Amino acid sequence: MTVFVVGGTGFIGTRVIPLLVARGESVVCMDINPHTANFSAFEDKVKVTRGDVTQFDDVINQMDASGADRVMNLSYNLGQDLPPHLATKLNIIGMDNCFEAARILKIKHTVYASSLAVNGQQKHFGDRLVTEDDLHRGDYQYAMHKSFNEFQAKDYVAKFGMTITGIRPANVTGPDKVRGSVDHVNCITRPARGEPVEFPFADAMRCPIHVDDIAEVFVRVIMTDKPAHQIYSSGGQVISMGDLAAMVRGFLPDARITFAQQTGGKDSSGNYLIDNTRLVSEFGVQYRPYRERVLQIINAVRQEQGLAPIAG
Repeated sequence: MTVFVVGGTGFIGTRVIPLLVARGESVVCMDINPHTANFSAFEDKVKVTRGDVTQFDDVINQMDASGADRVMNLSYNLGQDLPPHLATKLNIIGMDNCFEAARILKIKHTVYASSLAVNGQQKHFGDRLVTEDDLHRGDYQYAMHKSFNEFQAKDYVAKFGMTITGIRPANVTGPDKVRGSVDHVNCITRPARGEPVEFPFADAMRCPIHVDDIAEVFVRVIMTDKPAHQIYSSGGQVISMGDLAAMVRGFLPDARITFAQQTGGKDSSGNYLIDNTRLVSEFGVQYRPYRERVLQIINAVRQEQGLAPIAG
């Protein structure tokens, strides 16, 4: 089988594609920046083409030419910095282009990236786990766009009987993440480079999940013909920035991580208590201990710096 991956040369896509190939799949990757990743080691199992997800002709023509029976859209803009028109083209029109092309071509299963951003701040839910069925409380550009993506997917499913599945990643982390929520990343990578780093609040809460783990989630979901649900939350490791700093210092005792204040950040934290029972029970995912992932990130950065790895 062939999987058509939009945005496959990006942060998550470069982890997803090798996993698909390892499962015996062929991949056609369409990306507006096709040369930012090198898949040459996979020879003819991976084909990379240039295409713009905001242009319907690019999407349907390349999806059709790929011969794929499964589609994954990992193309989006994290954060809220883009002008509204550009953000709408990428996050909403681009997603709809994928859904509409999949409808016309009768794609077997389409999977797309939503986000925990749709949930908004944790304070709206109190000290309880947030489920996929809770009301959306996200109120900024990216959150609103992802909420609309989920509505649009449901509309396509209801009207055309398609199989479209959304995944809500939590705070994805890895050594090369540079966009979106990155404080939990910088708390690891900056000290690993020997650089000081400061954050506003030690009690600010996050729910990080390593990029390798979320890539595995995307692959398991897309390779399922008929998932039981239309949306899945990834969940992750519930941790405060202060506790993450302490974890980093356990590996890097000289790490210069400071906080302007010890308290005051928890009440303004995004959703960090996330119920991922649906995903775990259906797909059997198990995440490696986050402490191991922190060490993995530290050593990836140290390797880039030409430094010896730290033993666990």
